[in-house]
Amino acid sequence: MRALPLKSLRFATLLGLMFGALSLGEARAANPLELNFWLNGPRYDGAVVDCERALPTIATQFWEKESSFWNSSLKITGFAAVHEIAFRPWQSDNIPRRYCTGDAMLNDGKVRKVHFSIIEDGGFSGYGNGVEWCVVGLDRNWAYNPSCRAARP
Repeated sequence: MRALPLKSLRFATLLGLMFGALSLGEARAANPLELNFWLNGPRYDGAVVDCERALPTIATQFWEKESSFWNSSLKITGFAAVHEIAFRPWQSDNIPRRYCTGDAMLNDGKVRKVHFSIIEDGGFSGYGNGVEWCVVGLDRNWAYNPSCRAARP
């Protein structure tokens, strides 16, 4: 391996010292024009739809996941006993979520629990409500394991 010339080594050292000195400078707050100048943060008002409004989305996404990724013909044919278990269970400045649970009837004749949450502004690119869900016993990629516990509050 060839050694660097002394001139290049001095230049690199000088450059490193200059950048190091610049980084030791005092950080200053933004000036008045930069403060709150078109920097609108999220404005959550807790407008999350009821549990029943998410059921068609869950049924469609379940069928798409089962047929596309797991080569399964399972479909959700109906829901029963759907109810809310929590709304904004954490401090109020978090993203509003409504947590729900219910029974899902599948086309194989089995009834399974489904846990889901509806998230304000959680849809594609932050538009509309988003839905996260898990069907107990069919969380094949273990995203919400164990027994869909991570899909609950």
